[in-house]
Amino acid sequence: MSQKKTGLIALAICTLVSFLIFIDLKISHLPGELLFTARWIAVASLSLFAYTRKSLTTWILVAMVIGAEIGYDYPQTGIALQVLSKVFLKMIKTIIGPLLFATLVVGIAGHSDMRQVGRMGWKSLLYFEVVTTAALFIGLIAINISRAGVGMEVPADSNEALPQTEPQTWQDIILHIFPENIAKSIYHGEVLPIVVFSVLFGIALSMIKAPQKATMLNFCESLAETMFKFTNIIMYFAPIGVGAAIAYTVGHGGLAVLGNLIHLLITLYISLIVFLLVVLLPVALIIKLPLRRFIREISEPVSIAFATTSSESALPKAMEAMERLGVPRKIVAFVIPTGYSFNLDGTTLYLALASVFVAQAAGIELSIGQQIMMMITLMLTSKGVAGVPRASLVILLGTVVSFNLPTWPIFLILGIDELMDMARTSVNVIGNCLATAVIGKWEGEVDFEKPEVEQPQA
Repeated sequence: MSQKKTGLIALAICTLVSFLIFIDLKISHLPGELLFTARWIAVASLSLFAYTRKSLTTWILVAMVIGAEIGYDYPQTGIALQVLSKVFLKMIKTIIGPLLFATLVVGIAGHSDMRQVGRMGWKSLLYFEVVTTAALFIGLIAINISRAGVGMEVPADSNEALPQTEPQTWQDIILHIFPENIAKSIYHGEVLPIVVFSVLFGIALSMIKAPQKATMLNFCESLAETMFKFTNIIMYFAPIGVGAAIAYTVGHGGLAVLGNLIHLLITLYISLIVFLLVVLLPVALIIKLPLRRFIREISEPVSIAFATTSSESALPKAMEAMERLGVPRKIVAFVIPTGYSFNLDGTTLYLALASVFVAQAAGIELSIGQQIMMMITLMLTSKGVAGVPRASLVILLGTVVSFNLPTWPIFLILGIDELMDMARTSVNVIGNCLATAVIGKWEGEVDFEKPEVEQPQA
C-alpha cells in the first residue's frame, strides 16, 4: 500500500476515534470496550503509516502516541518500560563531552582566528552575541510568563525527580566554571568546565603554526564528524526511548501531562514570533533592508529548513539568496558558515524555554540569578553544533545535569521536539541571512539595489 493511501487511512481512522472520544466526554458515555478497540486500531494505522513513511521523525511522533496508549491502558507495563528510556538517556550522555570539545576547538582554531578574519570577524561575533542574548532573554521571559511546566506530575519513584541541592555562593559558582580535571568534568557531565577547557584549548591551538596545528585540528574535525555520526546512530533508538518515557509518565500520572507539552509548544511559537518582530525586524529596518525582496529571496532556504529541520540543508540556497540580494560573496562565505556555529537564534531561545520548563516540571523554583547563570551557560554551549540533528537535546541535557535538575522531563520534550525543531531551525536560517546583510552594510560593501536575477525554472 502506498504512503499516501496509508496516510489518508490513518487520518480518517484517527479522526473517527477523536469523534468517538468527544462523544464519550461531552455527550454520553460509550462502552469502554468500543473505545479501547478504536484507540488501538488508530495506533495500528499510525504504525502502518510510519512503516511506509520510513522516517525517524514520524516514528518518534507515533512512538509518543503508542507510549501514551500503553501507559493509559496498561499502567504497570508503562511504568516497567522506564528502563528503556534510561538506556537512551545514558547513551545521549556519552556524547556531551567529546562533541562540545571537538566542535568548539574546530570553531575557534579553524574558523575564528581574529588575526585572519580581522574587522569582519569581531563585528560578526559582536552582532551574534547581542542577538542570541536577546533570544535567550525573550525565551526566559516567555517561559516565566506562561509557566508551561508548572503542575506536571512528578514521578514519585524517580531518583532524579527532586535532587537535594545546597545553596551556592558566588565564589562556588565561579570556581565551578573552571576545570581542575577535564576527565572528571566529562565524567560528571559538567558543561561549563568542558567549555572553558575547550575554548582555551582552541585559542592555544590557533597560536600554533603548521603542521602541528593541522594535525590536531584534523583530529578534532574527525572527532566532531564521528560524534555527529554517533549521535545519528543513537537517534535510531529515540522512538523506543521516547515511547517508553511517555508510557512511564502517563502510566504514573495520567494523560494530563500532555497538556503541559502543548502549552510549551504554543509558548515557543509565540516567543519566536515575538523575537522576529521585536529583534530581527527592527534590525532589518535600521539597515534599510528591502523586506519584500529579502522575504522572497530567503523563502526557499527557510522552507527547506522547516521541512528538513536541518539548517545545513538550507546552507547552499541561503548563500545563493544573499548573493542575489547584493551581499558580496566574500562576506556571505564568511558570515553564514560562522553564523551556523555562533548565531543560532531559534535554538538558543528554545533552550532557554526548555531548561526552565524542566525545572518547573520538577517543581524546582530557580532564582533570577540561577536562571541568568543558566542563560550564560546556554550562550556558550549552544555554539558549534547546528548541523547535528536534534543537537539541542545534547546541549539541554548537559545544561540540566550541570544545574542538578532532573532529566525525566526532557524525554517528554523530545516527543514534540520535531514540531519545535521546524520553527527554531527556520528562525536560525532567517537570523543568519539577516546577519549577512548586517555585516555587509556595516562594511559598506552591500548593494541592496542590485537588479534581481531571474532564477531558472526547475
